Amino acid sequence: MIYAKNTNVSVEKSEGEIKALLIRYGANSFASAWQNNKALIRFQAQNRMIQFILPLPDPKEDRFIYRVWGKKIDKENLRSEVDAHKEWEQACRQRWRALALAIKAKLEAVESEITTFEEEFYSHIVMPGGKTLYEMTGKQVGLAYETRKTPQLLDYK
Repeated sequence: MIYAKNTNVSVEKSEGEIKALLIRYGANSFASAWQNNKALIRFQAQNRMIQFILPLPDPKEDRFIYRVWGKKIDKENLRSEVDAHKEWEQACRQRWRALALAIKAKLEAVESEITTFEEEFYSHIVMPGGKTLYEMTGKQVGLAYETRKTPQLLDYK
């Protein structure tokens, strides 16, 4: 089951909720942007820059253009442009609600001392040079499992 699949909460309200959460938990900067089918949330907290890239659905996907029966796309039954847009907007609202939930859960885990800020946001920390730790090390984790050898993850020189 997909979280918030039928939400009525607008993208703008979810984005505002994320911003308010971050302020409440001590963030001292916040930015939001979008380009094509990706949205970005970036904030600074605890002397770290954090970035989330939210993949958004392509409005030209078959699931929006054609009617769907259960999990089957009926390519003989086109939606109207208005209905296709409504379905796409719904999918975007769902993604933003899920992002708000994920960020809130991470902040609550830190606040409750279940984990630390760096542990929760580690893969989303933006390093000098602009890449996240995940972008810098994600492939090496997979390689370590394949080769059964632990690679040097970051250059400490």
